[in-house]
Amino acid sequence: MDIWHGLDSVPSDLTGSVVTIGVFDGVHRGHRELISRAVTAARSLGVPAVMCTFDPHPTEIFSPDRVPPLLGTVAQRAALAGEAGIDAAVVISFDDEISSWSPAEYVDRVLVDTLHARAVVVGANFTFGHRASGTPETLVELGRERGIDVTVVDLLTDPGAPAGGDDAATAAGAAAGAAGDGGDGAGADGSGSGDRHVVCSTWIRGRLAAGDVEGAAEALGRDFDVVGEVVHGAGRGGAELGFPTANLYLDERYALPADGVYAGYLRILPDPEAGVDAGAVVGTMPVDVDLPAAVSVGSNPTFGDARRSVEAFVLDHHADLYGRRVRVRFTGRVRGMVAFSGVDELMDAIARDVAQVRGMTVAPTSA
Repeated sequence: MDIWHGLDSVPSDLTGSVVTIGVFDGVHRGHRELISRAVTAARSLGVPAVMCTFDPHPTEIFSPDRVPPLLGTVAQRAALAGEAGIDAAVVISFDDEISSWSPAEYVDRVLVDTLHARAVVVGANFTFGHRASGTPETLVELGRERGIDVTVVDLLTDPGAPAGGDDAATAAGAAAGAAGDGGDGAGADGSGSGDRHVVCSTWIRGRLAAGDVEGAAEALGRDFDVVGEVVHGAGRGGAELGFPTANLYLDERYALPADGVYAGYLRILPDPEAGVDAGAVVGTMPVDVDLPAAVSVGSNPTFGDARRSVEAFVLDHHADLYGRRVRVRFTGRVRGMVAFSGVDELMDAIARDVAQVRGMTVAPTSA
């Protein structure tokens, strides 16, 4: 798929599109419903399906001290949308100028003059324009005047108690409204009614903060994962503890599960420029294959380390992964983080963790 960074990067020969608009943080099941509707409409009209998204997150402009942890990078967002059928993503650099546009100016500049939209798909909580003054009803009316068909999709809900909106999440919802956050939840605070909750990015962040990676996966429609480059850690995993780990230090802007130990998988990502293609083998690890792993998230309290990191011990395989890009996928929680009295007690706990992870994961038949 194509990724256009900024409205000026949209090809001048684009003559029509179907657009869905929003931050799309995490590209969860609610987002995928919007994408599915947009792709279906685009195919019937014979035009590209375009996702209009924003970077930075609008909250960074309006409430920089309340920016929610992001569920993925813009590149991951675009890749997930592409897998769901989106043909192109336009990434708008959200700033003070764009936030000042009236709803009509927003529609004219983005949808009419640049994307030549023939149809638009948004969520029922969609707001846009200066001070989030535009609503789905506003968009329907503006679209009618300009010959653009507008589809408003109801918010997706799941069984279970609402997550309960926190202040940061509510601020995120208000700020995102100025950009137009397509269907990210009721006020983006995860609230619902009765014993149901809205499937939204805030709900997912709450599940991750509680260590409930399975609940997060239910809302995402896939396991939560992180992508990063393997770096040198403290060196204790293999030399001192007998459990060598792949260490990832991730940007603090992005969400991680609560500190603890998890079952999951590590995948070495292909790197054609380095001659590492799918099907290659690094050490004993096949590239582009999910390998069962015990994954630790946290700051290693036993050794007094303060920085949070992700450390993955791959079961039954070994390789020098320094400098490699890997994906770590979380599938279940084993335990919380504990400060042990010494190395022997820690090693015993790790051995128990690995045994438990072995029963929670499935080794690939090809590895």
